[in-house]
Amino acid sequence: MLAGLRGSITVGGVAAAIHLLKCFQEKQQTALQLEKEKANAELQILKAQVHPHFLFNTLNTIYSCTQDVSQKASGMILGLSHLLRYILYDCNQPLVPLQKELTMISDYLQLEQARYDQGLDMAVQLPKTTHHLIAPLLLLPFLENAFKHGASRMIESPWISLTLTLHDDILAMKLINGKPADPKHSLPGIGIANVRKRLALSYPDQHELAIHDEEEMYIVNLTLTLTHVYAEPVKPVYTGIAD
Repeated sequence: MLAGLRGSITVGGVAAAIHLLKCFQEKQQTALQLEKEKANAELQILKAQVHPHFLFNTLNTIYSCTQDVSQKASGMILGLSHLLRYILYDCNQPLVPLQKELTMISDYLQLEQARYDQGLDMAVQLPKTTHHLIAPLLLLPFLENAFKHGASRMIESPWISLTLTLHDDILAMKLINGKPADPKHSLPGIGIANVRKRLALSYPDQHELAIHDEEEMYIVNLTLTLTHVYAEPVKPVYTGIAD
């Protein structure tokens, strides 16, 4: 009996030792994985700190070089820097001042206008001043879609019409653009599905979106109920590109 008990204790001890060893190895692997993830996270933070500085310093150098060569090129670089600065630094919050979003839209449209030179007929109407907040980059996909699936594929006379109006807390956007005659090109942009999801999450029961695919044009009608702020947001003043 004693021999059997001694054997049972030995077997149990070995099993317990194996179990403890496995637990130790698993914990060690978990700790190593966490350390690796921490190191990767710190590396990404360093990259996030380095890349914008490098980007804006490089843009600043290019901007300086082009001022005496081409005012159009230097203007496009300045507009691009404004756009990138907004995306990198201002769009981390769930809501941003509507005025900043409108400034970004204006910069984007100016870049597109310069890219098409005199070949694009564009009519734009934006609110002058606002006291509201909006989810960042919510309107841009519609504009990108208008250029990608409309103006850029029209062989002759591309055109876009954008009207943004603000009444009380209701922002209304009417975006119309011409479309190519070839039906193979009249496909909706993939970004629109993502915008629909964002609208559903950020503005449940506070938005209406209607997209019409007509014979010669696309029409987007969007209304949003915005958050009102009682202090006018400070409009950023850009005097250059350097970060």
